[in-house]
Amino acid sequence: MQISHDLRSRGIIDTLSHPQIEEKLDTDFLSFYSGFDPTSASIQIGNLFAVITMKRLQMAGHKPYILVGGATGMIGDPSGKSAERILQSEDIIRYNVECQRKQLERFLDFNGKNAASVVNNYDWFNNFNLLEFLRIVGKRFRITEMLAKDSVKGRMESETGISYTEFTYQILQAYDFAFLYRNHNVKLQIGGSDQWGNITAGTDLIRKMYQAEAYGMTVPLVTDSSGKKFGKSEEGALYLDPKMTSPYKMYQYLLNSDDSKVITYLNYYTFLTLDEIAHLKHQTETMAHLREAQKRLACDVVKLVHGDEGFESAKRATAIFFGEKIENLSLDDLNSIFKDVPSTAVSITELENGFDISALLAMTPLFKSRGEARRSIAQKGVYLNNVLVENETLSITKDQLLEGNNLVLRKGKKNYCLIRFS
Repeated sequence: MQISHDLRSRGIIDTLSHPQIEEKLDTDFLSFYSGFDPTSASIQIGNLFAVITMKRLQMAGHKPYILVGGATGMIGDPSGKSAERILQSEDIIRYNVECQRKQLERFLDFNGKNAASVVNNYDWFNNFNLLEFLRIVGKRFRITEMLAKDSVKGRMESETGISYTEFTYQILQAYDFAFLYRNHNVKLQIGGSDQWGNITAGTDLIRKMYQAEAYGMTVPLVTDSSGKKFGKSEEGALYLDPKMTSPYKMYQYLLNSDDSKVITYLNYYTFLTLDEIAHLKHQTETMAHLREAQKRLACDVVKLVHGDEGFESAKRATAIFFGEKIENLSLDDLNSIFKDVPSTAVSITELENGFDISALLAMTPLFKSRGEARRSIAQKGVYLNNVLVENETLSITKDQLLEGNNLVLRKGKKNYCLIRFS
């Protein structure tokens, strides 16, 4: 299948600067790039859509350049923002750039004819004299055109307005494209639909500086069923770094995708064939309760981001809520699973000579007294780390602690309490 047809069929192409781009993607060898702002040490699952789109293009024979914005990250992109960004220190930006670089390198092929490359725009902006920049680049921009860009226009009409710093962002991103065109023959930039103004600023600059044609393509912004950005939960963004978002949490988020959006996500985020996705769509329409599409989405994305080990960890963590024994569970997963349940802090010295189970239970919100706890044990209603407690005089020791000196107590089928020993 031609790559343009695949992209169109999946709904991945939002806007094209030139209609001939699709033909070029099918018949030519193109070098292309997409940029990532180092506002965090990790990219988010929303950014992953662009990365996967880059991977599709690379698999079709094109050469990807990953641009990490060491320079533009110091300015801040006003696109999609209602207020001025808080400027981060150079040390934080450098740290974020390095973290993102290592992360992004996991998803693309860095060997072969069309091997991916990582570039940092700080390398070409660092020694660019201001006067030289204004003469070479700034001279080719018209204020009226810059004001007409959606990213600027919206902020100009808001109460907060826009600083000169963020106003110039589009010039910097445009020069990124021009630099990559001149030095690496990059002829295509891809990005989210909110980047359209910045992308066309780049194609215009290349035309003015080099009398050459370059191209832009945007992909849709990914949203959930309520219109919010995909991957934005109440607790914050879903990051690809397992220390910032556990595989379990990512798995659960994807597993809970709305029926109305899950097929879109399968098209965007997986390499399933169109026929396989059509089959999952039929299952969603006829047997929605089985949630087969959601299970496949969660499986494929978590495996892509965290590997088979991360996926198995997420499945084990999920099984805990169905009563499976709690063992071999990381502290991150433990905290993710039980973040919303009551917790009780106990001194670890209490375990030195053994701690009576009924006394421990009485310290939690699950039981009012030791007597109530003993009666519940006798009625086979108490579980320690999801294992039934059958002995009313059980003595708790350090040997029974989970990762991070924790215990999980359960009353009945779903009333949990986390005991933290310190």
